[in-house]
Amino acid sequence: MIVLCIGDVVGSVGCEFLRSHLPAYKKMQGVDLVICNGENSADGNGITPASAGNLFDSGVDVITLGNHSFRRKEAYETIEDNPYIVRPYNFPSGTTPGKGICRVDMGKNIVSVINIMGNAFMDANLNCAFESAEKALKEADGNIKIVDFHAEATGEKRAMGFFLDGRVSAVFGTHTHVQTADEQVLPKGTGYITDAGMTGTVQSVLGVKSEIIVEKLKTKLPARYELAKGECKLEGVLFDIDEKSGLCNQSIRVSIR
Repeated sequence: MIVLCIGDVVGSVGCEFLRSHLPAYKKMQGVDLVICNGENSADGNGITPASAGNLFDSGVDVITLGNHSFRRKEAYETIEDNPYIVRPYNFPSGTTPGKGICRVDMGKNIVSVINIMGNAFMDANLNCAFESAEKALKEADGNIKIVDFHAEATGEKRAMGFFLDGRVSAVFGTHTHVQTADEQVLPKGTGYITDAGMTGTVQSVLGVKSEIIVEKLKTKLPARYELAKGECKLEGVLFDIDEKSGLCNQSIRVSIR
């Protein structure tokens, strides 16, 4: 099974680029399942029903989220009702919309997609990421399990990869919007990359106009973010997964311009 995991899609610019490139790429690579982080898919960050619809219409099968999951109240009902939108598992259950795990019936196989958020340097006091991952595994169906670990610290992401090695099919990091060059298959058979990257404008700071971020950091004053325009990219990782064992044969970094 070929699974494509796409890094954070940023705003309408990222959504448009995804729509123009994903369908052909899926066909060319024989992709069976597409998982995409969509927590910044709405202009101004967060996700809305419209931006989620754009991602699904482009060929995305499962949308994962992160620290901006609940930035837009108009998305709460969509997150709650759509079984293929997954918010971090370690948000408190019963008080936040949605679920941290979803089940995708592929016919011959069941794929469980799990979303976990890191604790280090993040802006939410959530349950322990490692304890949450352990609990999620007990709920997961099928022998193919994919984890989006939405976290800031490289060390925490690497640690999660080894913590889950041999117990899940793949772990891909999101949140930093900067693709790392460490795609690999870990010793016990789990595909891994520290960060899948970003889908959005190349000449930007995480998809935002660079001059706005520079000024904000210089002055320490609030600033209204605006999406950068220009050349775009789609970044992610392809995992080639053995359907019988559920382990990964190969991890391939993806960057499309």
